[in-house]
Amino acid sequence: MPLLCEAVGLPPGPRSRRVRHHVNPLKLEFLQMAPPPLPLPPGPVEVELGCADARFLFERARQHPGTSLIGIEIRPEWVRRVNERARAQGVPNVAAVHANINQDLPALFRPGQVDRFFLNFPDPWFKRAQHKRRVLDLALAEQLRELLRPGGELLFQSDVFEVALAALEVLERTAGLTNVCGEWSFCRQNPYGARSLREIRAEERGLRIWRLLFQRATAPQACR
Repeated sequence: MPLLCEAVGLPPGPRSRRVRHHVNPLKLEFLQMAPPPLPLPPGPVEVELGCADARFLFERARQHPGTSLIGIEIRPEWVRRVNERARAQGVPNVAAVHANINQDLPALFRPGQVDRFFLNFPDPWFKRAQHKRRVLDLALAEQLRELLRPGGELLFQSDVFEVALAALEVLERTAGLTNVCGEWSFCRQNPYGARSLREIRAEERGLRIWRLLFQRATAPQACR
């Protein structure tokens, strides 16, 4: 299998050793990225939204070598590092893409193309004035539903209850998505056998992790 990272390429701009922890996705430069459609091979597609170092995806790659595992990341230095690691380690089915989650997904994927989306520990943006920067809103949830295949899944994880509760409200309001663990319920376990670095550190600190697992309906549903 050709390397996905070779097809995706590297984002423009100088290399930086320092990776910023917080990036405002509403800055003009991130609203004008316009990435091209991804040249994906046939087969299952899984996408991590905000992949950072993509530890989660590399673990999934060992378990599912026939699945295309794509990380969407707004910070170009992480994109470079992930793709360089995939190339150096010969992991053909992992690639990171420099894109803005809240606006570029329909340009990257076709409707019904994605088998699973993972949203692992998004930036909580604690200050009330920054809540508009939180990644998951109703518009994004509806986009994810359309990009998922019927029966496809969306996993959301956070160690911040306020953020997880807000995500639960959004997803429960999204027609065509069903809570696998029961209406208005969290899931006890991560069902995918892969962990991000943030999940590992949260578990080491004894923090509660709030998990949501939603599935796209296999038939049209009335609005809720």
